[in-house]
Amino acid sequence: MKEIIRLTQLVGAAVVLVATTIAFCLEILKMANVQSIELADLLLLFIYLEVMGMVGNYWSNQSIRLTYPLFIAITALSRLIILQKKDTDASFLIFESGAILL
Repeated sequence: MKEIIRLTQLVGAAVVLVATTIAFCLEILKMANVQSIELADLLLLFIYLEVMGMVGNYWSNQSIRLTYPLFIAITALSRLIILQKKDTDASFLIFESGAILL
């Protein structure tokens, strides 16, 4: 039973890795087609790289270090702040910045 669970975890990790790699490549193609690179695009690529690193670490060590999900969350919140429009309420920016600090 333990082997079946481990095999299921590894197959799931492989699916996540393949999907993330495809999304990474599609994002690079999108930037090449638009011929523009913005900070939000770079942060998204960084999120993809962190997910790939997390899956690779999980595959080899059979555990996930806490730093990978934290980096992904901080980068995602930073990207959200950058993508927000200027006309949003300032309290949202304070809440999101507070979430990064936590």
